[in-house]
Amino acid sequence: MEGRVYVSPTKLRKRSETSAVQHQKYYEPNVDATGVELHKDSKFYESWQNFKDNNPYVHKVMDWKLKFDESENPVIRASRALTSKVSDIMGGLFQKTELSETLTEICKIDNSFDTKRFLKQCETDIIPNVLEAMTRGDLDILKDWCHEGPYNLFAIPIQEAYKKGYKIESKILDIDNVDLVMGKVMDQGPVLIVSFTSQQVMCVKDAAGNIIEGDPDKVMRVNYVWVLCRDTSEPDPRAAWRLLDLSASSNEQFV
Repeated sequence: MEGRVYVSPTKLRKRSETSAVQHQKYYEPNVDATGVELHKDSKFYESWQNFKDNNPYVHKVMDWKLKFDESENPVIRASRALTSKVSDIMGGLFQKTELSETLTEICKIDNSFDTKRFLKQCETDIIPNVLEAMTRGDLDILKDWCHEGPYNLFAIPIQEAYKKGYKIESKILDIDNVDLVMGKVMDQGPVLIVSFTSQQVMCVKDAAGNIIEGDPDKVMRVNYVWVLCRDTSEPDPRAAWRLLDLSASSNEQFV
């Protein structure tokens, strides 16, 4: 990670586009999602929501960054200096076996799977494509990478801004601290939860150039927890991961 500089991708890709170039044997054009696939997606999302709602540990992870970074408690503020990883504080709450079971399940689908390489893929490919699509208002890319829940979370404000003739002038400056928090094997397939931080400039302007929301001169540090699910029917790892759920909290970056 040392010395790495974030480079914003000039062209965002859909999941299948890289497989077309780099994994010819896996590539089958499938432009129109069938009703069956949509049904499978919504079942997966529903199954995840049920699991999350009934699992206090997952709730803690999804809420942890929010509470940790916004807390005024001096003990928590002091501990912030010691750690920035969810797993360091929450580690005792999770069964290590669940993560290893999930990784074993992923290796059955993709025997070349490697945790470090996966985190690198998150940092350099999955996260930039989704975050950049969000800041550029690219709904097509978002729809490809996201399940219905996170897609709507991103798309609704973007659509509202477009309707009002606003311009989104947000920017991703950096992505770091990508960490694997926990895993879960769902009926529909394995799920991995990652946390990371990004530095972003958030700004929305109207047609006349007036700032409606955000500040082009203020850098925000955003803490994310993302739930990524592995499509078991897709052999190409660069096309197989999609965003199933997320939580985020932001504060101003003081240099």
